[in-house]
Amino acid sequence: MNKIAIGCDEAAFDLKQIIIEYLDSLGYETEDYGVYNKADSLYPDTAVKVAVAVSEGKHDRGILICGTGIGMAISANKVPGIRAAVCHDCYSTERARKSNDAQIMAMGSRVIGSELAKQLVGIWMKAEFQGGGSASKVDRIMEYEKDFISGGGYQCKE
Repeated sequence: MNKIAIGCDEAAFDLKQIIIEYLDSLGYETEDYGVYNKADSLYPDTAVKVAVAVSEGKHDRGILICGTGIGMAISANKVPGIRAAVCHDCYSTERARKSNDAQIMAMGSRVIGSELAKQLVGIWMKAEFQGGGSASKVDRIMEYEKDFISGGGYQCKE
């Protein structure tokens, strides 16, 4: 995995630039999906661009940053096949990858500072999905997603 998709809204423009430089220093290549200035933006547009690029296999992982990370994660999770997690602490960030196989991490520039953001990116990039007992849970999440996409709605799996 060499290329990481990254995107932000206007609130997180400065932090995105810091994260791109940090990823470069770790040897990762990034593709910037915007925004490209601090003008107003609709973060769902950026989130979906990054999520689609990841879902299509252009990138193994993506990073989204807005004021809280919440809106970006919600938007990215609308793209079929995507598991995006808000990451604001070390443990949850690691578990997002190891237990939930999240391909996208979302952070909030108004919630965490740049040093913690870099630390979390480092943790997230090193962590890999462990499968095991979590594999069946991730599979079940994807089964529910397929049910809803196919128009079948909620079908209890128990």
